[in-house]
Amino acid sequence: MVIKNPLAKMLVWIILLIWSVAVLYPLIWTLLDALKNNQQFFLNAPWALPKFPLLWENFSYVWSKYNFNIYFANSIIVTVGSTLLGMILAAMTAYILARYDFKGNKLIFTIYIASMMIPFALALIPLFFLLSDLHLTDSLIGLILVYAALNLPFGIFLLVGFYKSLPKEIEEAAIIDGTSHYGTFFRVMLPLSQPGLVTVMITNMLNNWNEYFLGVVINSDPTKYTLPIGLAVMQAEMQYRTEWGPLFAGLLITTVPTLIVYMIFQRQIASGITAGAVK
Repeated sequence: MVIKNPLAKMLVWIILLIWSVAVLYPLIWTLLDALKNNQQFFLNAPWALPKFPLLWENFSYVWSKYNFNIYFANSIIVTVGSTLLGMILAAMTAYILARYDFKGNKLIFTIYIASMMIPFALALIPLFFLLSDLHLTDSLIGLILVYAALNLPFGIFLLVGFYKSLPKEIEEAAIIDGTSHYGTFFRVMLPLSQPGLVTVMITNMLNNWNEYFLGVVINSDPTKYTLPIGLAVMQAEMQYRTEWGPLFAGLLITTVPTLIVYMIFQRQIASGITAGAVK
């Protein structure tokens, strides 16, 4: 939509400017506080500008002293592994439900969608005992499998609508050319579903990166902690003397990767959500 009225355009710009300031201010404030020491926090207002020299070493201090290098690597492994696994499983399941008519098709789809409305806390205890019996507690593989399973309903819900919007003639042409059902999916339909796959990938990635509660319950091994858990452990280890500068530095290390990913793929997320909305 193009706004031609100058006053209306100015009003839109003012609203967007205010919104941008409201969004960016907490991030800028967090960065400035990450460059301070405790003395600056106590002698000056918490929102005051840091004094020179800026304490960039707070980031390296957190990285090595509080094992953020281990937590960061664990978060990368768990997030990438669970996102890829959840994405491929959701794509395959959604394709079958959208393109093949068989008995129980709608029931299976309804069960997947209904599972999104069940509070996760109800399944936490049975899930813990199941993983314990499979020897998957205190394991990154256990986290990857659980995160991938939790992401399935949303991915299936989004991709079913997307696959239904694709013309059947494309699929029929591939089969006439001698392509198998597996080849049709992996070589034809999967590449065509890229906008929907990107949306599922980014949404799952953000959820998996920021997940805290399940990681605490499943993992008790400090070497298997992810960044959100590591940040909480860092604050607990400080006990009665909080090191505010390093704490804000750890918060930035945890937060910034998700912001970067979202800014890079925000257009793909929006287009992917609306791509399968209309057949």
